[in-house]
This record gives sequence, structure tokens and C-alpha cells, in this order.
Amino acid sequence: MDFYKMISVEEAKSIIDTNFSISLEKELIDIKECNNRILYEDIISPLNIPGFKKSTVDGYAVKHEDVQGVSESAPSALRLKGEVIMGKMPTEALKLSGECMYVPTGGMIPEGADSVVMIEYTEKVENNTILISNSVSFGENVFNENEDVELGETVLKAGTLLKPYSIGMLASLGITKVPVACKLKVAIISTGDEIVSPEEKPELGQIRDINSYLLYSSVIEDAGEPVFYGVIRDDYEKLLHSAKKAINECDIVLISGGSSVGKKDQTAKVIDSLGEPGILLHGISIKPGKPTIVGKIENKPIFGLPGHPLSCAVIYKTLVRYLMQKITSTEEKDYPIQCKFSINYRKTHGREEYLPVTINAVEGEYTAVPVFTKSAAISGFTKAWGYVKVNKNAEGILKDQKVYVYKL
Repeated sequence: MDFYKMISVEEAKSIIDTNFSISLEKELIDIKECNNRILYEDIISPLNIPGFKKSTVDGYAVKHEDVQGVSESAPSALRLKGEVIMGKMPTEALKLSGECMYVPTGGMIPEGADSVVMIEYTEKVENNTILISNSVSFGENVFNENEDVELGETVLKAGTLLKPYSIGMLASLGITKVPVACKLKVAIISTGDEIVSPEEKPELGQIRDINSYLLYSSVIEDAGEPVFYGVIRDDYEKLLHSAKKAINECDIVLISGGSSVGKKDQTAKVIDSLGEPGILLHGISIKPGKPTIVGKIENKPIFGLPGHPLSCAVIYKTLVRYLMQKITSTEEKDYPIQCKFSINYRKTHGREEYLPVTINAVEGEYTAVPVFTKSAAISGFTKAWGYVKVNKNAEGILKDQKVYVYKL
């Protein structure tokens, strides 16, 4: 493998698609534990929801033909047969023309009724007489038994990242044991003589470990299980030992740092020593994140991520998350905001660029303002709302040009 024989992001994704086909097992977990887990199989509704016709307003259940053409000056007088108790089946039915029954919002529509008149258009004049001053059409103010969910409907698809609203749907179907994909175990190794833990006070020339915690949190956000193997010095044997252990214990391995070609950079050498086929690519036409490695040991992916935090974050989002979603069949729906760009900006030709930006909103018009930072800094993303992706063949962005801003 030729180091820094750079390829495009799309070529890198194609290499990932070609080389990795990983399947996850299914597990059943309690519904209370399934937030941010990935659904393993389609959920087919075993019933209609709500399962009965119910009123969407407080009012009187009627036969719609009994109130046609009525008005305040010419109301219709209907006989009250009783009321529906919330959560109970009606004890009466509307059998004859001219009958009605009080029903609360969410109450079950009695047999024989087909519509509900809002209580605002009614007046009770005697114990069992209701004046109706507004007509309704068939089915008005009625929620049908299968209007929310229909028997046999696919309500959630495999690959759905479960969130509170989808979990509420599972509860409505009576599903309390949820089939989810087992979590991808993702090993995280940081390497560098200059890296110390966040608990330590760094000496001059040292920095606290950022990438381990950035990656750890990102893996959790993507429904994976991060496994931290610590900070390893720029020592070939020590890094090789940790990488072997991680390969044996996890599904994906991330090594942060040492991915360039300097004298002390050991990541490429370690990956190629772990087994066949070794390194698949080394170098991507992307800014930031050029010194990226993707390797394969048997069928397990191993990434050499840049040590600079901003570069590490971009490559995680661009390639690692891409692979994780491919494995779990998760569809990420990303809806960018269209903005004007605030300045003229030139970029390096031939490299796809991810540019952090903030958004200014003035009178409903959005402007994307770049956050300029070097790849060694994490502050670029912490200060930004999102990012603009600049095509590799573009020369840059013109002031007031329309761009799409993606949420971080």
C-alpha cells in the first residue's frame, strides 16, 4: 500500500462497502431500556389503533342526517339518551332518528351515531332535549378505529434508531420486549507520547486526551458500545499489543493518532502487522483529515484516525459513522438549512472540505459564518452550529452564495 496515495471520500466509502459485511445478532430487551437502540426487525401492528371510534371533541354523538340544514334560528331538537363515560363502552345505542348522546373528547362513539356536534353549538333545554344549531357531515369530529394505526401496518422499520416517540408507539401496541440489534463494540485507543489523561495536569509540550472522549461519546450517540483501551505511547510493541487485544474483543477498532508518516507514527505499521489484508487505504482527499487509514484484519475494520481533534471528528462522522450505519441498516435523515455564505472563501483544490460554521438569522434570512480554526483545535466544532461540505472540485464559496448547512 502506497502511503498518501490519496483517494476521494466516495472512493473510501466504496472500499468500505466492498470489504466489510458484518452481521449483528438480535436480542430482546425491556421497553424501558430500548432508548437509542437500533430496531432489529420490522414491527407489524397486530391491531387497529385506537381500536374503536372515538370523539375528537366534547359534544353530542348524532346521526348526521338528523342535523342537516340546522342553524341558530332553526335548530334541531334531539332526545338525549344518556352520556358516554370515559374509558367505558356506551350503555345505550342510537336506534331511532332524532336521538343523541353526550360524549367527552376521547370517549367511544355509541352504536348508531356517525358524527359529533361540538358542545358550543348545542343547548340543553330540558332534561332530555338538546337543541343543535350547527350541522355536521358524516364522520365529522370522529376518529375511526384504524385511523392512527391499521392492523398489519408496518409501523417501525428495521434499522430505526429508537427514540421516545417510537417507544411510545411500541407501548401502544403492547410490545414490552423489543427486538434490537446487539450493540457494535467499538474499541478506542489513543496514542501519543504527548497525551495525558484529563485528570492529569499537562506539562509544557503535553495535552490532555480529547479524542478518546470525543469518540467514546460519539459511539454512544450512534448506539454502539465503546470500549476504552487507554492512551498508548508511541511505542510499536505496546500499540501492537493493545490493537491485538482490541481486534479480538471488539467489532471495530479506532486508533486515534500516529496515522501520519512521521518518525514516531506507528499506527500504519501496527495495522499492517496485525494480519491480512492489512491497510486498505492511507490518505483521503479531505480537509481536515488527510492522514486517515482504513484497514481490515480478517473481516474486522480498523481505522487509523488523525490525532488532531477536528480531523478526528470529521473522519468519524464521514467514515466510521457511515460504516456503523451500514452494518446496522440505520438510515440517517439529514435535513440541511439553506443559508447565504457570509464571505468569499477559497479552498484547497481537489480536497473535499468540511467547514464549521455558525448561523446568523436576521428577519428570517439565514447567513452561514465560517469558524476558522486549525485541525489541531477542537474549538472549531464546539463554537459551530453545523458545517458546510465543499465539493472537492470547487474552488471555494462566493459571498452570498447559497450553501447547505448540516447540523453537527
